[in-house]
Amino acid sequence: MVIEELEPVVEEQVKILARTVNPGLEILGKEDSIPRQGELDIITVRNAIARMMKRPERPAAKSPDPSILPPRPPSLCPGCGHRATYYAMKKAFGKNAIFPSDIGCYTMAVNMGTVDTCLCMGASITLASGIRHGGETEGICCSLGDSTFLHGGMTGLLNAAYNKARITVAILDNSTTAMTGHQPHPGTGVTATGEPTVQVSLEALAKALGAGLVETVDPYQLDETIKSFERARDYPGLSVIIARRPCVIKARKAGQRPRPLQVNDECKGCKICIDFGCPAIEFEEERARINSLCTGCGVCAAICPASAIEEVAP
Repeated sequence: MVIEELEPVVEEQVKILARTVNPGLEILGKEDSIPRQGELDIITVRNAIARMMKRPERPAAKSPDPSILPPRPPSLCPGCGHRATYYAMKKAFGKNAIFPSDIGCYTMAVNMGTVDTCLCMGASITLASGIRHGGETEGICCSLGDSTFLHGGMTGLLNAAYNKARITVAILDNSTTAMTGHQPHPGTGVTATGEPTVQVSLEALAKALGAGLVETVDPYQLDETIKSFERARDYPGLSVIIARRPCVIKARKAGQRPRPLQVNDECKGCKICIDFGCPAIEFEEERARINSLCTGCGVCAAICPASAIEEVAP
């Protein structure tokens, strides 16, 4: 019996080998014993083995009562620059735009309404191009990370330029491969063994691949980031916005400790900062409160209409 999650990759190879080595060998797996969908647990695997050995199966465990489970929506880290980038993107493009996205920690921004698709690494750009050529007239702004772009997005950008797709590509540059363990990539200037090496310029690369408009912004500078996305939205061809802000986890490990923020008495309880989705902002007793997770990025202060968020005094 071959036990593996998702598609029967190993199983198929074993069956091919068995045809040559031992044609009469019975191989069990996805076709008759192991489910193809969902994840495997102990009971599922145990019962599959029990059926193979013709032994009694154990009843499946009851699912917990969903009413007692607290909600845990996906969320970006406190102070993550991607949150500010997506906020600016949606402000500029509006709710009717289409936002194809990609594989990475920025996929956690699905609750911000800026992740309409998520297929595979690099698919954000090709999906955006296809949607445009399919006749879509609304704004289209896709997003992917710096490491994802270098891994699987360059050919999509070239294809978009070659086929004249009027889309905006947002490259969320946090200078690392954050979601899988902060590995370096060709845009960091460091090899996997820590040695200095060539550092690829995302700006030069985007221009070389055919983007007509390329701008770089710091997402913490929210007003400038919104204006940059507005220019990209109105550009008549392929545009690229590089939102560059180091990963907040990496910055904290490097010793960066900006002064945290607090809510003053001007808070009206409008919950705009709550909708921003930062885990450092809570709501209690009809007003916002900033907890100890705050990294001091200051973006919440920029979006507060009552100027109720300020730095903690030294």
